[in-house]
Amino acid sequence: MDALQFLWAFLIGGAICVIGQLLISLTRLTPAKILVLFVTAGVILGGIGVYQPLVDFAGAGATVPLTGFGNLLAQGAIKGAKEGGVIGAFTGGITSAAGGITAAIGFGYLFALIAKPKTKS
Repeated sequence: MDALQFLWAFLIGGAICVIGQLLISLTRLTPAKILVLFVTAGVILGGIGVYQPLVDFAGAGATVPLTGFGNLLAQGAIKGAKEGGVIGAFTGGITSAAGGITAAIGFGYLFALIAKPKTKS
């Protein structure tokens, strides 16, 4: 890996985050709606084959943001549909994302045990 790959990952990932920040700052969309918008955009762009070239170019800069999760779901659903028909389309996305989902749940639980929660005031 050369430094240019890291630069492109930073720039592409940063651009996706800037879009999210602009949506927060300039619209009345809630963070939850923006999350759904980003995942849905990743699914659509991944499903029509537009997102994969960005992943190939930017690496983690395109896979780490929520759009990358949507793309992962789309690719898994497409693969599942080819292998298992309609049922595979439903199970393929979850199967492809199972490792990331498991890590998120596991780390969330671990930090919940370690952290000292405080109530909002």
